[in-house]
This record gives sequence, C-alpha cells and structure tokens, in this order.
Amino acid sequence: MNRKFGRIGLCLCLLPIAAPGLFGKPNYRFDGKISRNVLESYLSRSITMMELSRSPATLDDEIRMLRNTGAKFAGRTIYLWGGEARIADPKFLAFGKDVAGRIHHNDPEVVVQAAIFEIVTQAVNQVPAPDWAFREFGLTPEARNFDYSKMLFPDKKYVDHWGRGSSVPDICQVETKMWFFVLAASYMNIGIEAIHFGQIDLIGKNDVGYRNWADMLQHVRGYASRKARRHYVLCDAHTPKGGPVVDGKLLFDFHAFPLRPKEVADSPGKAILAVGYSDGLYGRSNGGVAPSGWKCEHLPYLVEFDNFGGTRTPGQASQTERANIFTWGYDEISWFSQQPEAYRNEWLRYAWNWLMENDPNGFLEMPGFRMITNGPTGAEGKRIATYIADTKSAACPNCFSQEETIKAIWHESAKKAAPSRLHAGIR
Repeated sequence: MNRKFGRIGLCLCLLPIAAPGLFGKPNYRFDGKISRNVLESYLSRSITMMELSRSPATLDDEIRMLRNTGAKFAGRTIYLWGGEARIADPKFLAFGKDVAGRIHHNDPEVVVQAAIFEIVTQAVNQVPAPDWAFREFGLTPEARNFDYSKMLFPDKKYVDHWGRGSSVPDICQVETKMWFFVLAASYMNIGIEAIHFGQIDLIGKNDVGYRNWADMLQHVRGYASRKARRHYVLCDAHTPKGGPVVDGKLLFDFHAFPLRPKEVADSPGKAILAVGYSDGLYGRSNGGVAPSGWKCEHLPYLVEFDNFGGTRTPGQASQTERANIFTWGYDEISWFSQQPEAYRNEWLRYAWNWLMENDPNGFLEMPGFRMITNGPTGAEGKRIATYIADTKSAACPNCFSQEETIKAIWHESAKKAAPSRLHAGIR
C-alpha cells in the first residue's frame, strides 16, 4: 500500500481505438470553432485564477506566474456572485479588460475565462436591460431594469436559497436567459473567450431535456461568432449527470467537476482519487457531437480544486455518506492549502499522473488563485483567505509555492508522447 496516497486498486485495459486528443504537438490556434486537439492543448495547461480581477494587491505577481508557468487557460478570472449592479459600473468591466489585456500582452494565445453562476439577487433590479437583449430574444424593447422576480422558479423552489433576496435563477424564464446573455456578451466584449456556467442542473431544475439551456447557449454562441476575440466562446459547466446531450449534440465544449479527493482512512490528512467515489466525473463524461462538429465517446473535462465550505469538525475524517464531498472536514482547496508544501507538490504530480493513467478524457486544472474557506495561518498570524500558487516572496508572503511544480509538470508532460493516455481505459 502506498502510505502517501493509499491503495488505488484500479483495473486498466487496452482500448482498441485510441481516443483522439493531445497526443501530438500542442496547438493553440482556433477561429470560429475549435478542434479536439486544440481544446485539449488548452485544457492540459489550465489553471484556476478565480476572480483574479479583484486581486490588485498581488495581481502583478499572478500575471508573472502565468507567464512563467506557460499557462494557456486562465479559469474564472472575472464573475459576479451577487452584487449584480457591478456589471453596470464601468470600472468593473474596465478592470477586467485590463487584466485580460495584460495576460494577452504576455501571451496572446491564452484563453481567459469568466463565470456565470447559479445565483441572482435583488441587486439585479439596478441594472438596465438593454434594447439589444430584448431584440435578441424576439421581444419588443422596454425602458426598464432587469426584474429579479421574473427570474425565479414559479413554484418558489430555491427562492432565498443563498439568503434573503438571493436565489437560484430559473433558466426556463426568459428574463434569466436575457440576463445570462447580457453577462456573457459583456464578458466577451472585454476579451473573454470562455465562460463557465456553474451548476446547470440546479439552474435547470425544470428544464426538461435541457431545451432552455440549449436555447440560451445558442444565443451566446451566436454573439461569439460576431464579437468574440476569435469568433468563438468555450462553454462549460459542472455536470454531475455526465453532461447534457440534446438530439445527439453536446451543449458544452468541455465538462467540469470538482476533484472529489477520497480520504485515506489510516493516514490523517492524506487523500487519493478513485473511480466511483462520491459523485466524481471519472469515466462518466457523456459523448456525442461537440459544438464544433467533431464526435467523441466521452467529452474532455476538467477537474478542479473546488471551494464550498466545510464540516463542523475540520481535520477529522468524514463519517457519513452525506459528508463525502469533504476531505478531512474541508472543501478541496481548503484541504489542499492545509497540507505541507512538499505534500502539495507531490499531490499535484500524483493527480496529474492518475488522470493520465485512468481516464484519457480528464485534465487537472491546476490551483492558481482561489478563495479558501478555512485556510492555514499566514505570516501575520491571521488565517489566509486566498490560495495563491505563486512562489512565496516579498511580493506575495502568503503564497503557497506550487508555481515551479506546476511549471515542471507541464514541461515534463510536453516532452512525453503519453502512451498511457492513449491506451488507458476504465473497466
């Protein structure tokens, strides 16, 4: 038994046909559509930079880190979690545009991602609904603001789900589609080329067959074909059911889900990855015809270090099936941040290799910049609120120093033909 990670116990088999994807030279060129090889080139150099647009204190160092590591996909750099009135504040989008511009100045091939999440608050009532949004959905323009009440579930499900006046929007409502479309268009206007759409099954609780999601995404993709930086936008979401397929066509360019690390019972703090554990996506990404026209048995996907809270007993093993989304009482990025630096580095290598060996469609989204729910104590004796992968320095005294490990993993993988990724399967 591996005392660091535990017994994985996974059965591998040879596939008669190798899955297409990143087995040749990486390619980052696309316009109007994206091939699987180009898509996987980006996914293999992806890193979470969550709400980077609100981090002016260490922003220079984070942009330096992206360039140093050779990152090609900067995940969730700008988004709203409530506070919708900010989208009407010129400073919000201007700062996001500046961040995207600085990243592209270093490397114009980088895809910068935004996010549209499963939340709407009463603050949306302060945002003017533009004429072009009404016309996009075949409606007569009205001189009014967005209407929070028109985005809610008619049966009151998930109303005040996030607190009073803070609810899950219903994708079946035209007002929700208009709002999502305006957000997506606003992000594309500042150089964003990818959008994560959060928990689609929560927002789409009443969306039978994902028809309303398909309709909204069609509008977003149409706008991208006219206005996006390379006439295309990469769309993804958390897909606990394997990903929506409508009439044989996949709605998203790639899928995404949390890592779901599994505790190693006799090794406190240690964790492994395992097929079939919790609701992990390993081996379950649905296939079909991708939005760019190519076919696949399983759509490529990202797994990330998610943040979502913790149990009342941080540091202790989860004892119930309900708690198995937590790792030693923490959410994933908080658990990771609590580990010693050496183990964090080892675990990134382990997770990268595990995916290559056990699911040829999965890619590890490296942790770069993300909120920590329950972090370790920092240099000032206070709990650290944000995980930052940059090498610890005077510019970033509370950084976690995974930068060089990420760079090394990517550099080493670029030199390999990765035959294990060609032939690994899940029985």
